[in-house]
Amino acid sequence: MIRRLQLIVAVAACLIPVPCLAIPATEAPPPALHRNASKQTTILVRVVAHGSMVLGKDVGGARVTITDVATKQILATGIQQGEAGDQNQIMRTPRLMEEPHYSSRPAAAFTATFDLLHPTLVEVTVEGPLAYPASSQRASTTVWLVPGQSMTNDGVVLHLYGYIVQIEHPKPGESLIAKDDVPLRASVRTLSGALVRPHGDWDSRKIHIYGELMIGDVVIERLQMFYSGERATFEAPFFVPLPKDAPDGITLRVIAADLANGNFGIGQSRYPVLSERLRQNPSSEPR
Repeated sequence: MIRRLQLIVAVAACLIPVPCLAIPATEAPPPALHRNASKQTTILVRVVAHGSMVLGKDVGGARVTITDVATKQILATGIQQGEAGDQNQIMRTPRLMEEPHYSSRPAAAFTATFDLLHPTLVEVTVEGPLAYPASSQRASTTVWLVPGQSMTNDGVVLHLYGYIVQIEHPKPGESLIAKDDVPLRASVRTLSGALVRPHGDWDSRKIHIYGELMIGDVVIERLQMFYSGERATFEAPFFVPLPKDAPDGITLRVIAADLANGNFGIGQSRYPVLSERLRQNPSSEPR
């Protein structure tokens, strides 16, 4: 009797359905496959003049190049385009560290989007302002790009140090007459194109702006330049040396140096020197 009961229990146990362990074909693939799919990732790069605005269309923008550090392959390159940004927002509005500094209002930027399979270390290199090659500066940094984790808002911000210094008078290459008293005039702007002048956001009173008269590589005279107000230029007079003293002409160099924030800019040009003009004798003038 006992053996018969044991047999019945064993048979009944075999009849209990067992859950199927196979994955139906209609179900989604394992999560591991999702985790290894490529994901769109956007990086925004913003090139800024140190202590000033964004490099926009007024100065020709800036070139941006993004390179894969491991493979040295260029992933993207292009020109930062747009406006210099809102001066009041950028220069005068207090903000917390995590708040956007340049993107609260429209401002120039360069954006690139990639399909990434894995975290990628890239080097971001920038150069500008493109419209002023003599004042152009270059900077670079490395950042990780993580699949699906876009870098937007302010993005990756790179600062370029310097000033755009241009000699406005005498015109570059213009011949100068020996012994003439000539005004040296130059304009000074930040790399974003903002004018440097007294009492402004970029206060010339805090910047050492001076000129140098050179023969060859030798500085003959240093000229202290003062703000003239005429077309926002700085001015200093100088006397043109004799041709015998400057047979190959002279070089004028203007330097703007801000020791507080590390911005320095230089503009220079060479000039031929001609003999002194013969002054007409008043007694020989026709009556």
